[in-house]
Amino acid sequence: MEYQYPIDYHWSTDEIVEVIGFFEAIERAYEKGIDREELLSIYRRFKEIVPSKAEEKKLCAEFEEMSGYSSYRTIKAAKEADSHALISMKK
Repeated sequence: MEYQYPIDYHWSTDEIVEVIGFFEAIERAYEKGIDREELLSIYRRFKEIVPSKAEEKKLCAEFEEMSGYSSYRTIKAAKEADSHALISMKK
């Protein structure tokens, strides 16, 4: 990994760790796959920390620009998949 995760320094340490965990889950979806339920659970926690759609889009756009991984497409695929599916994205 040669990039930094987008974070807001107003978040608590625990919130920063959980937001980074969300972006790591997106990476896993691209690199080896992740269980749908696990991904959606991590995303729900991310949305508790980042409830604003505009802020979510900003953070996810920054992450995609740096990593090439689309949070939007990954979460969309997870929402459309069957329960307990493995979410595996192609770059």
